[in-house]
This record gives sequence, C-alpha cells and structure tokens, in this order.
Amino acid sequence: MRRMDVCCAYFDPDYENLDERIYGTRVNVDNESCGKCTIVNVNSRNDHDLLLEVLEVLIGLELSIKKCYVSSDAGWFMDVFHVRDQEGNKVYSKKAINYIEQAICTRDSGRFTVTRSNELASKPDVATHYTGIEMIGHNRPGIFSEISAVLAEQGCNVMEAHAWSHKDSLACVAFVSDESTSTRINDPDRLASIQDHLCTVLGPGTSVDEDGRRARAHLLGVDGLTSHPERRLHQLMFASKDFDGQPGQVSAAFPMLSLDGYKKGSRTVVSVDRCNEKGYSVISVECVDRPKLMFDTVCTLTDMQFDVFHASVSSCGPFACQEYYIRHRDGHILDTPNERCLVVKGVKAAVERRTCEGVKLELCTENNAGLLSYITRVLRENGLTVTQADIAMDGDMMKNTLYVQGISDNKIDMDVVESVRRELEPLSFQVKDDWLMSPGQLEGEPVAERNGFCILRLLRSKLESLSHGFISSG
Repeated sequence: MRRMDVCCAYFDPDYENLDERIYGTRVNVDNESCGKCTIVNVNSRNDHDLLLEVLEVLIGLELSIKKCYVSSDAGWFMDVFHVRDQEGNKVYSKKAINYIEQAICTRDSGRFTVTRSNELASKPDVATHYTGIEMIGHNRPGIFSEISAVLAEQGCNVMEAHAWSHKDSLACVAFVSDESTSTRINDPDRLASIQDHLCTVLGPGTSVDEDGRRARAHLLGVDGLTSHPERRLHQLMFASKDFDGQPGQVSAAFPMLSLDGYKKGSRTVVSVDRCNEKGYSVISVECVDRPKLMFDTVCTLTDMQFDVFHASVSSCGPFACQEYYIRHRDGHILDTPNERCLVVKGVKAAVERRTCEGVKLELCTENNAGLLSYITRVLRENGLTVTQADIAMDGDMMKNTLYVQGISDNKIDMDVVESVRRELEPLSFQVKDDWLMSPGQLEGEPVAERNGFCILRLLRSKLESLSHGFISSG
C-alpha cells in the first residue's frame, strides 16, 4: 500500500498581527507646519480609550496643549494636538519625540505604559518598589501635615506623594518605604496599623457621612496602581463626591472672565447642549487656561462613563474653550435635567480641583525620613495649610512642591513666609505665584487679547462648530 504524506497548509505567523500592522495606531510629530507649536497627529482604529492614554503621555512630558481637534469618523479615530514645552517652545528633544511615538504606538501590543521611559527618567518605578497608599478624607486645615506625621510615626519614608484638596474633600496617593530598610513594607500587622492610624486622621473614624462619603485609606498591592497618579486622584475625588461639597466662589457668567478676574482666580462655566441630528450631547467648557486642562476634563468624562467622539480645544490669551461631543457608553445622550446637572458639576469640579490660589513653595532636599513631616509641621505652626502637594524623587534629591494658604482667611502674609524660611534653614525654598501670567505666555498675542477674552473668536468658533457636519459614528 502506497504511503501518503499528509501536509498542512503553511500559515505565516505575521498574518496574525496583520490587522494591527495595517490599522494600528500611527503617530506623527511635526515641527514644520506650525510656527509656534509642535503638532502631534495620532490616527488609529476607533478606540475611545486612546484619547486619555495619549493625554497621559503628553502630560507626562509636561507639554501644554494650546489647540486640539478630535474626530471619530466611523471606524477611524483622529487626534491633532498643538503642544509646547514648559518654556513655551516647540518640542525639539529627540528623546521626547521618540518617547511620544513609542509610548502611544506600543499600546496596540498591550505594552502601553503611563510612566516615563527609562531614557527620560532614571527614577525607579515607585509602584513596584514601594508600598502604595490611596487616601480619601474630609478636607480641613492641617490635614496633610497630620497625614505626614502619621507616616513618620509609623516609620514610613515618603518616596512620592500627590495630594489634592477641593471644597471639603481631600485625595492623596502616596508611595512609602520602610525607614530602616528603604524597601516595601510587607508585614500585614504593620500595614494594618498604618491604615488604622491614617483612617483616624482622614475623617470622623471611618463612618459614612450624611452624603454617603467615606473617609478611608487603602493599601495597594504590587500591581495596585495601574494608572497615572493624577488620573487616580481624579477617580478618588469623584468617588468622594467633591462636586457635591460646600460650594466655593464660582463666577456666575462667562463675560465676568476678564484679565482682572483671572488674577483673582476666576472659575469655570460649563454648559450642556444637544446635537439631535447626530445623536450627541455637547459639553462646552469656558475657563482660565492652564496646563493639563484637557486631561482633567477627559478624565472625569471617562469616569462618568462617556465616550468622546469629537472635540475642539483652543486657548486665547489666558482663556480656554473646550467642546466635546459625547455619548454614554450605553449609547444614550443626556436626556434628563438631573443627568445634565451631574455632568455640569462633575466637569466643573474636574477643572477646578487642580487649581490652587495659594502660594507655591518649591523645596529640593536630600531624601531624609521624617523631613516632610517636619516641613508641614513648621508650616502649620506658622498658620499655613497645604492645599496641594507633589513630592517626587528628582535624581538623588527629593523635590517638594507645596501650595499653601492661610488657615484663618486663606490669605498669606509674606512676612510669615519669611519666618518659615528662617525656621527651615538651612533648607531653602523658592516662592512662586502661578496665578500671575508670565510674559512668555502673552508673547505674540494681540493687545486686545491681552486685555480681555477674544469674544469675536469665541463666537466664530461657536458658529463654525454648529455649522460643521460631523459624521455620525453610531
């Protein structure tokens, strides 16, 4: 009997990822088309998670977005970002450009990361090397000082921390090491003790208040923090319902946003409209421009389970306009007054919770255990409270950025700051006021735009957006 050879059809393994290679994310960084900004073009298959991930990459490089267009055309997603660096210049660094391209493109293969690459930052991954702690609490004067004191008493060295306060809510993400070994803390009993002591200072026990909010501290595992720390702060604030907290001083109407109002810390105007023809809800945001503004807005829209199909973001002098065409993840638009009210409050809180009206203090010190507790205690004893904090390793040094206000009336006597400076010697710190616009930010703007908001440009952009026929992605 003749033997018959059985052959299988050859399958090229490259075909398995053919769709990804053909339709995967494409990034182009262009420094030629615009005189003042670097243009980042991102094209991809329609993936609504992509927008937030791209924004995480851009803010990780401290790039400010001066203009942005987002369009979702059937199965294709297109983003165009006009960005500048911290000095207001184009992005010429080859390392930064390569990182933008690589970090966004590798998301298709599941390797997307929200932290900087080793080429751009030499610091270790704090989420894996140290113990992570997430905290939600009731905001009150001196609470960050109390948190720092608890961590010091428990033998924890703060390696990185980010804290925001908004209305009557506080959120904090911290990474700590064992003071004696400089490694993660793994002892369950000790971790439980740290958690209990933190819960005590975060609020009235761990009881739920009348609005259903709970003060708590949560210890993260090795892989606990998978998102950008500031992304997580937005989620914690939203979970604490900071948008329903005691109201602050919110401007009643957008025309009140003048340059004088800007210096005083004018707030946000959010409106909700409907685009019935294409089946979108339209969110318009008008506020003072600042870095990371678009990131903050998109974070909260995502947390509220909305997908962004189209968007337009632009800045005009010290002001910014944002417009988002959205649908809920289940496909519906904002139909009821309660839904629209919740979105307005949520987006307004997202824009305002990062904004600080206090004085900015920058301290660069050696990383000594208990130093943060000492610094915040000195501030509190001099009548100052920390409203926002960013603490991270910068090479071999610890960079502490603290926003402070007066405990009694939110105002700061600069004589008090000088007293703090003398008490903290030989530590030195810089005092900055982020509310005052630097000359570089106004350079190149027409005089009329420097003195107020460009109403004609706003009206023109509104008319253009209304007349533009967006292609429905439904």
